Amino acid sequence: MPFYEYTSTDESDCPQCAGTFTILQHISDSALSTCPCCGQPVRRVISAPNLVGHPGDDLKPSKIEEAGFTQYRKIGKGVYEKSAGKGPGIISAD
Repeated sequence: MPFYEYTSTDESDCPQCAGTFTILQHISDSALSTCPCCGQPVRRVISAPNLVGHPGDDLKPSKIEEAGFTQYRKIGKGVYEKSAGKGPGIISAD
């Protein structure tokens, strides 16, 4: 479930919606129109997503081996060399 940020559309003394607040909602839930604490009108604020790591990190040989998989690289026609994990060092179609 994603976190959504909301901000009050009116001046408010509410401890939750004075400024910006974050709430965990199902992606299929409708956007809030009022503060769940005080009932004042609020609007959803578009914010940057929180991305963890880099897209290619999971494909590093160390990560592949750590997850229990084996990775092979093509080194010729029908010939593959192991680059991570357990298994034969070379696989050949011959």
